[in-house]
Amino acid sequence: MGLLPVPAEVRAILLDIEGTTTPIAFVQEILFPYIKDNVKEYLRAHWEEEECQRDVRLLRKQAQEDSSMDGAVPIPLESGSGEEELEQIIQAVVDNVHWQMSLDRKTTALKQLQGHMWRAAYATGHIKGEVFEDVVPAIRKWREAGMKVYIYSSGSIEAQKLLFGYSTEGDILELFDGHFDTKIGPKVESESYRRIATSIGCSTNNILFLTDVPREANAAEEADTHVAVVIRPGNAGLTDDEKSYYSLISSFTELFLPSST
Repeated sequence: MGLLPVPAEVRAILLDIEGTTTPIAFVQEILFPYIKDNVKEYLRAHWEEEECQRDVRLLRKQAQEDSSMDGAVPIPLESGSGEEELEQIIQAVVDNVHWQMSLDRKTTALKQLQGHMWRAAYATGHIKGEVFEDVVPAIRKWREAGMKVYIYSSGSIEAQKLLFGYSTEGDILELFDGHFDTKIGPKVESESYRRIATSIGCSTNNILFLTDVPREANAAEEADTHVAVVIRPGNAGLTDDEKSYYSLISSFTELFLPSST
């Protein structure tokens, strides 16, 4: 695709994760299946811990809010009447988690439990975060040129830090100046990018956002943020209009920083 010059006013590069720094397959074929396959075992092992109980309370509250949705799974309260009841409640939590994941829900309750499960999996070496091989060298080069580098993902900040803290490249968290998740706002709303700029302490046109999702690119562009769409193996295809409209890169090495020459 050739080199893509970075506009001179850009001071910060904002990175999506899935399909941008990290293969979509890692998320779809490793992270999410790990939750589905291990959630019951995790709940049984950690049920008495306060963190796990907080997660269950949040899931129960979410289940109440979802009660009118088709297929919603309620999570009953514990009355302390024994082992059989406990197994039924754990199964209800498992079924609720599976149901939410089948709809690709991004509720805080679901993300919080997933984050805690992934933390345990990363810490024990069951999972290592995958990054494309061009990512680390490119970010190091950007930082040497004076760029700030931030992450913006729909995954929680905790999940982001786990992926990069226990990555196939080792602990690479020092490469990032900050992390944003959907608590700052949805990635498909332009106001989110204005909030990020305010948080960073710059204008939106001082930011270059790299993502594989045109809807996110469009929202960022509406906020006067510079955008490039990343083409990676396994990413969803782009329409001809999208290909002709957006600046495209297939590797971070294709970004050309005038300030680095």
